[in-house]
Amino acid sequence: MLEKWLQTSNYFVVFTGAGMSTESGLPDFRSSTHGLWRKKDPSKLASTEALNNNVDEFIQFYRERVLGVKEYKPHKGHHILADWEEQGIIKSIITQNVDGFHQQAGSKRVAELHGTLQKVHCQACGREYDSEEYVNKEYFCSCGGVLRPNIVLFGEVLPEDAFQFAIREAEKADLFIVLGSSLSVTPANQIPLIAKDNGAKLVIVNQEKTEMDMYADELIHDRKIGELLEALN
Repeated sequence: MLEKWLQTSNYFVVFTGAGMSTESGLPDFRSSTHGLWRKKDPSKLASTEALNNNVDEFIQFYRERVLGVKEYKPHKGHHILADWEEQGIIKSIITQNVDGFHQQAGSKRVAELHGTLQKVHCQACGREYDSEEYVNKEYFCSCGGVLRPNIVLFGEVLPEDAFQFAIREAEKADLFIVLGSSLSVTPANQIPLIAKDNGAKLVIVNQEKTEMDMYADELIHDRKIGELLEALN
């Protein structure tokens, strides 16, 4: 059915999660075998409290993550989605990922719900820098404030512009495909339901079952994302 829906869709929106990035080699957060949170306590390292009270460990943790992202690159699936956008097949991508791989592959209409590791900004004055600052161990702004990645920490709300863009796109979609998300993180996991409530066909592609499987019009649990997109392409 998915192939038929693709051919007849007028407003196709894609939603990506960690499974999209792990096919590039990046570790995810919540898997039972290799998840980052099995080694680190997110409340101590990925939170506003850590930024304010444990800044050295916060910086070290995120420097490792910035360096990790730079070791990898978009896979064929990212490039297929970018090509589809250029052809007008895809209208937008909504992502929970912070690696910036969609943009590196060439996608332009991307809502980054949880921010990006490709940029850092000053916690004090807001000035933005490239994440190469962290690579070069430059952790302070010219004003003296601490530089932090442009990501959503535990204890922070989602960026308003990205979230509102995602809601508008979900409301317009007639086909909404989730690629590689467990759909366990709120409020991001409500966006596929908004699409479904507005009449979209909902397809969930994920290696493991998700909390939203009962709402899907089609479920695909046994295919790698890159291979599926290549077959559809």
